[in-house]
Amino acid sequence: MFFVLSKVFWFAVQPVNLAIILMLAGLALFALRWRRTAVALVATAALWLVVCVWTSFGALLVTPLENRFPRPILPDEVAGIVVLGGGFEGGINLVRGGYELNSGGDRYVEAAALARRYPDAKIVISGGTGTLVLEGEDDASTAVRLFEALGVARERLVLEGKSRNTYENAVFTKDLVTPGPGETWLLVTSAFHMPRSVALFRKAEFPVLPWPVDYRTSGKEGIGFFTDNPVDSLQTATLGIREWIGLIAYWLTGRIDEPFPSP
Repeated sequence: MFFVLSKVFWFAVQPVNLAIILMLAGLALFALRWRRTAVALVATAALWLVVCVWTSFGALLVTPLENRFPRPILPDEVAGIVVLGGGFEGGINLVRGGYELNSGGDRYVEAAALARRYPDAKIVISGGTGTLVLEGEDDASTAVRLFEALGVARERLVLEGKSRNTYENAVFTKDLVTPGPGETWLLVTSAFHMPRSVALFRKAEFPVLPWPVDYRTSGKEGIGFFTDNPVDSLQTATLGIREWIGLIAYWLTGRIDEPFPSP
C-alpha cells in the first residue's frame, strides 16, 4: 500500500504535473465563474514553473543532500559493492535488449571501476521495476549484460531484481547477502539519494560505506536566476523535491530513524 500511495502522491506533486493540475483546476473554476480563484491558481502554477525552471531553487535543495556524505578514503579490502538501481532505461532495454543508461548511469560506471579495484568483491545489483504503469526490464537483469560487456565476470554478480523502492533495496539486499561481522560493503548510488539510502540500510542493520556518484550540482550555485539550462534546472528541482519528501515520509512512517541522516 505504501508503494502505491507514494507513487500516486508523487505523480500529483512533482513540479510539472502539479503546475498542470493547478492550471486545469483554474480553467475549470474560470468556467464556473470563480474568476479570482481561477486566476490565483493559474498564476501560482506559472510562478511555480518559473521558480523550478529559471532559478537555482533545485540546486539549493539538492546541494545539502549531495554534501551530506562525502566520499571516504577507500579501504584496502571490501567484501562487496551494492549498487542501487535507477540508472537504466528499462522500457527501452526491455524491447531492444541493450543496456541504455539514463542520467543515473554513473552508478554502474563507477561500480565497474570499483569492481576492477577490488577483483574479489561481490557486485550486488539491487533494483527491480519501480513503476505502476510503464513496463520495463528490471535493472538487475540489464546489469548482467552491461557488466559482462565491461569485463566483470558473471559469477561475481549477485542480482536482486524484486525491489521497487529504496526501502525494499535495503531489506531484500540484506536478506540476500547476509553480511558478516567486520565486513566492509560499499554502497553506490546517486549523491542526492545517499542520505535516504544510508538511513534505510542502517534501519535494516546492514552497515555500508557510502560511495556517492552522479552529482547534479557543483555546490557553488548560490541564489540566482538562469544558473543552468532550463531542462536541467527542472530536473534538479524535481529530484530535490522528491528526496526531501521521501526523507520526511520515511521518517514519519518509521522506516528511518532520523529525517536527515548524518555520517
